[in-house]
Amino acid sequence: MQAEQFVVPPLGGGGGLSKRIIPCLDVKDGRTVKGVNFVDLRDAGDPVELAAQYAQQGADELVFLDITATHERRKTMIEMVKSVARQLNIPFTIGGGITELADAEALLNAGADKISINSAAVRNPNLIEELAKAFGVQFVVLAVDTKFVDGKNMVHLNGGRLITELETETWIKQAEDLGAGEILLTSMDHDGTKAGFDCGLLSKVNQMINIPIIASGGAGSMEHFTEVFQKANVDAALAASVFHYGEILIPDLKQELKRNHIPVRI
Repeated sequence: MQAEQFVVPPLGGGGGLSKRIIPCLDVKDGRTVKGVNFVDLRDAGDPVELAAQYAQQGADELVFLDITATHERRKTMIEMVKSVARQLNIPFTIGGGITELADAEALLNAGADKISINSAAVRNPNLIEELAKAFGVQFVVLAVDTKFVDGKNMVHLNGGRLITELETETWIKQAEDLGAGEILLTSMDHDGTKAGFDCGLLSKVNQMINIPIIASGGAGSMEHFTEVFQKANVDAALAASVFHYGEILIPDLKQELKRNHIPVRI
């Protein structure tokens, strides 16, 4: 599926739009992997097969993150994107190793609907602006990995291995001003713990900005999804292991959300 074939939801935090459920596939060496607090990775299956299953289950979108991306493996990712695009009828985002316009263009041309940038944007904030101007705001997702350090939410890079001097809230606001169309906010403190999303931080950020937020990090039960939509009013909730290992099935989750009066696409 090519990028121009689907309409991105209007910008704006919260609102009456259907809330999106997004499985995330962390890809390493062509396989889906999952860890806890960004370490201790274990295999979770073939990304193309998983993508097709999620589309059939009713996922609204998918996110693929090449967590150890290098330029040498860019060709591998492009082949995977082409394979996924042939299988899917829902939008999907690709992130990892995108450092310049040419990287993004290659992935979008291969069939990705949106691209996600993280470390490269921190190192070169102008990249956000360049991508937004070249491809449109709606194609640019800024991924932010945040951890609570000494009383502040701090941005981390390189898969969470490197702390920066950027405060999370400041960086997200700057990114919105530069042209980011969506924020994928992952709490490293909550990631893989299955103890629930960081509703406090998500709510705070959502009140600061006017672009959609995808909540990430901490999903362990259907109640956690209900909670993050009710308390933080995010636009989408993303999870990995609870979906990969069949602990939560997307049709069941959507029925549960519907019962709690949260608008979802069934």
